[in-house]
Amino acid sequence: MRSQPRTPSSRTVLGTLAAAAALTLSACASAGTAGTASGGGGGSAAAVKVGVLYSKTGLLAAYGKQYIEGFRAGIDYATHGTGKVNGHSLDITEQDDTGDPATAVSDAKSLIGKGYKILAGTVDSGVGLQLAPLAAQNKVLYIAGPAATDALTGINAYTFRSGRESYQDIATAGSFVGDPKGKKVLVLAQNSAFGQANVAAVKEVLGAKGATVSSVLAPPSATDLTPFAQQVKAAKPDLVYVAWAGATATALWTALDQQGVLGSTKVVTGLAGTASYPVFGAAGSKVDFLAHYFPGAGGGNPVETAMLDGIKKEGGTPDLFSPDGFTAALMVVHAVEASTDDADAMVKALDGWSFAGPKGQETIRSGDHALLQPMFQAQLTGTGSALAPKLTATLTADQVAPPVKK
Repeated sequence: MRSQPRTPSSRTVLGTLAAAAALTLSACASAGTAGTASGGGGGSAAAVKVGVLYSKTGLLAAYGKQYIEGFRAGIDYATHGTGKVNGHSLDITEQDDTGDPATAVSDAKSLIGKGYKILAGTVDSGVGLQLAPLAAQNKVLYIAGPAATDALTGINAYTFRSGRESYQDIATAGSFVGDPKGKKVLVLAQNSAFGQANVAAVKEVLGAKGATVSSVLAPPSATDLTPFAQQVKAAKPDLVYVAWAGATATALWTALDQQGVLGSTKVVTGLAGTASYPVFGAAGSKVDFLAHYFPGAGGGNPVETAMLDGIKKEGGTPDLFSPDGFTAALMVVHAVEASTDDADAMVKALDGWSFAGPKGQETIRSGDHALLQPMFQAQLTGTGSALAPKLTATLTADQVAPPVKK
């Protein structure tokens, strides 16, 4: 297996809904088992070229690192350490998209021009939405990474995803109050495109289920957040969904705690990566978290254990988006088992595929390619640098499944 890193670019990085929402043995038998399917190379041992685009640098580089570490561990696991599928080596080229759609499209076009039939990756939703049409136009398989935008689901026949989508995040948040019908849900966010997108998403998901959705939006420049915490408390919501990013996060959680919001209602936000845990300070144990993943959330199932061990073996650190990379690798290997060069055969193999992943049993929904998967509820325990998530509930894939895209 050969990796060809790309020279970093200094292009501007775009924010994504993946970042916003976060701040949201059957696989072994079917993926990478030699002799289970014949490749499309007619017995040839020619290498299969796979391009992986991710944020090695830029605003989302920390998430990109988690993704690529998971991907490498997943390839090793699914090919039983050989880097080969049915005798065909996987020639993997890694490109730094920097989170910039123009860079990613340029890289993808270059790879496609060199005969690559499989592309995977990107943390950034904006990048994913540019790569998906390119995949369809050129009839190549594209497996998006942590990019959470719902718009990637059902966008075309050649596009899949290896992580969750925003709908699953918000449905998990809503689960903290049971049936949302008749409940008052308040979104606390900054008055920016970031915050407004979260308000719209909560209205679309929980409002459609009968919740009354309102919002408190603070100017992004605000540093005294006490007045906004007071507004939240005065509204007496059944659920507060917090979508916040930036340097004032600790001040926000302190204000919510001091104003008694955390003790008067359910306050839910997305559990981001390990580095974010100290942001909550003393308020951390009083907040409920929707979780896409954290190490151990999968209950120590065999695939999760293999992922954790594989990443650690190479000196990496398992985190929020490790499963997105690992699952993408399982999907790549399963696709190559069907064919080494026919993207339509690869698509057919993945469409409707059910497999054991790091999070548990997952299914690629036939038709729109939504990745149906478990989601988690969690709480932070401990103090200071010892803060760690504790699993409080696992939601089944059906409980948080997004609507079918026609």
